[in-house]
This record gives sequence, C-alpha cells and structure tokens, in this order.
Amino acid sequence: MFIIHYSLFIILAACQPMGPEFDTVHIVENIVVGPHSVPIFPRKAALTTDTARRFSLELPMRCSVDWGNQNVLSILPEEDVILVRLDGGDPLPNYSVQNYSFERKTIAEALATLLEGTNIHIVERQSIPDRISAEIKAGSLSETVELLARMVRSYYRFDADANELHLTPYARWMVHMPQDETMVLAMIDALHGVELRNMLVNWRDKTLTFEGNHQTEREVRSVINDIGSRNFLIAYDMDVYRVYPRTENPIVWMNMLTAFGRRNVRMSIPGVIGRTLVVSPEINTRTLQEFLAQQGNVVLISQGSFVIPNGWSSRFDIGQCTKEERLETDLIVGARGRYGDFGGFQKVDSKIVLRTREGEIANFDVPVTLGDNMVIIGIPTHTFVQDPETTISPFAELVVFISPRVISIVEKELGGHRPLSGDELRRFLGE
Repeated sequence: MFIIHYSLFIILAACQPMGPEFDTVHIVENIVVGPHSVPIFPRKAALTTDTARRFSLELPMRCSVDWGNQNVLSILPEEDVILVRLDGGDPLPNYSVQNYSFERKTIAEALATLLEGTNIHIVERQSIPDRISAEIKAGSLSETVELLARMVRSYYRFDADANELHLTPYARWMVHMPQDETMVLAMIDALHGVELRNMLVNWRDKTLTFEGNHQTEREVRSVINDIGSRNFLIAYDMDVYRVYPRTENPIVWMNMLTAFGRRNVRMSIPGVIGRTLVVSPEINTRTLQEFLAQQGNVVLISQGSFVIPNGWSSRFDIGQCTKEERLETDLIVGARGRYGDFGGFQKVDSKIVLRTREGEIANFDVPVTLGDNMVIIGIPTHTFVQDPETTISPFAELVVFISPRVISIVEKELGGHRPLSGDELRRFLGE
C-alpha cells in the first residue's frame, strides 16, 4: 500500500506544469478587462427614461386599427360632459355688499377695502397686476368676489379655518367625461388640438383633470359645448409606410390607374411637397401594400387613429405608435375635419397637415365622400434625414394611408353604439 501511494504521488508530481501560469489580460483603451471586471458607463443625465416617457394608457386604443372590421359610420348615444372646479375652497361668509365702488385698483387692493373691519385676510401668492374699476349697488360677498376675480381673469379660494381669501391666476379642474371610450378619445384629442398638455385621465372613473388659467378654462368649455351640441365626431384611421424601391428608380404611381382602374382614383391634390390621392374603398391597406410590393419593399412605420368633434382639429404623433426610433418618429399628421354639406354633397372636408419640429412639410385640403380613402404620396424619406450623408436611397418615400369615418351622436332614446351598413347606411347619408 505504501509503495502504491508513493507511485501515485510520483505520477501526479510529474504531471505538474513547469513554471508559473499567468491569466491572459486584455487592454482596451487603457482599461484592464479581465474575468472579474465590470462595465463602466458615463454618467447619465437625470431624465425620464425613454420607455417610461413613452408609457401611455391610450396607446392600446390609439395605436391599432382593425382594418378588417372598420365601420365608416356608427352611432353613439349622447352623454353629458361636466366641468367641475377642484380647489374652490370653503363658502364665503354670508355677508351683503351695498353701494361699493372703486376706481383703478388691483383686485387685492379692492378686496382689502371691501373686507375692512372683518378678520378675513387677503393672500396673493402670485401678483395679479391688472387694475379695474367697479360699482356694485347690492349683492352678496361671494357674488362680489366672483365678479371681481373674473374681471381680472383670476380665481379665489376661501380657507374658513385660517380666515384667508387666496387669489391666484390658475385653478384645477375635473371633467366628467362620457363612459364610451370613443367619446373620451374625442375629448382628449380635441383638447390636444387647443394645445392642452397637462392632462391626467382616470380611465376607470372616466374623468380628466388639468390646471389652467381663464384662457384654458374658456377653451375647455368651448370643447365641452361643441361635443354636447355637435351631431358628429370624425375619426381618422391611418397607416404610415416607408417604401424602398427595388431599382434605382422612384415608385411609378401612374401604375395605380392600370392596377386599380381610373375610376378608383377620384381626385389628385398636389401640395408644396407630395400629393394626396382620394381613392375608392377598392384601394385599402391590403391592396395598396400589394401594389407597392410589386415595385419596392414596404415597411409599416406606424399605425393608429384619433377622434375629433365635428369642425375641430387634432393630431396623430407618429412617434407615439412606433416600436423603435425611426427617421420619421418626429412626424405629426394633423387634421381639421368637418362632416356635412359640401356644395350639395355630403363630404368629410379635411385639412391635412404634415409637420415636424422643424416646421410644416405639406398641407392638403381634401374633401372625401364617406367610404373613400386618402393616400399621401411623394414625401421623400430624405426630408427626415439630418446628416449630410445617408445610406437610404434618394427614391425612398413616405406613404400615408388615411381612412376617415363618422360617428353620429343621437339622443339616448334612439339607440346605442352600432354601425350602419347597406340600405340603412344609404338612407342615413340621404337624409
């Protein structure tokens, strides 16, 4: 046994490597990279991450279109839209005001004189410099303060515990919106059209809150009144493509007349850049892609929709509904639409605008018969290239397919959400 162990020891010892062993070390730009090293990153600015910034509860509704189940006309029952102020504070004391007048005073000065002898203090956290004159024969304290606040386009809030009357040029509001999500989107898109951005939407309660001044309040009230008084909403569904020609030649758009027939292309509207074609329902997303695939490679960049009250305007942000950053991410498709009589015809009369942060690219006035579609062609992809050189073909172009549809708002007794088709649709359009 001792001899065997000794022999094994001799064998193992003979198998030991000769000399010291060293790990391989790589040097990259003076940084030692070894098996235990960690990546080193430059410090990042304290900004919201891209994926968090892009998060939106609207996107599942906004960034998809069911082209196989699209209804050009549907009906919704009317619902009330109510605007409520959130920070109105406590009721003012039930004081009466008689024979009160002043000239050329700020609201803080006027109220200080009015409330002299009471223990109510004026708190003006932000200066309201406008000077006004007024004469009030008789009224309550709350009516007087409300009148003076409106004269200088401001708001007040009374704190009964602290006996303080706060004056501010801004207020917080809540909009109680309809329960139908199509109506909610119409409300949101109309408010986007008046450049209201600080909105918070609760999709469970169907409420929208915002902060604004008197101008903001007036615009929101205008949207609410229009949604309540207009008979129609207009929706725009769209696909946005980039098309790469397979040869060193541009897409030959005249081939559409051969492929689809001349009668399926209703109008041709030129712009400063690009052209809009009004086409029949025979030219849809499927048939258009088949036509383009014969001449080039078609990439769907974005898809989505927006809804506006009749006569209002809003926009579709391409970057909201893209899966990755693209040259066209900055593109906005804006539209102002009105459905009704157009020289004796029922049309959706649309003003379509393409623009980026750099400014407007093109605009088109497009009257469309309900059921027809729009195809914007001839916008070079190089329009969106910022670098002096690019690998993208100069013949690559942007193609936007837009399909307008109408939602009729009727009294609740006349029925709920339903599409119209066939004879029923023809009777509706003939009224």
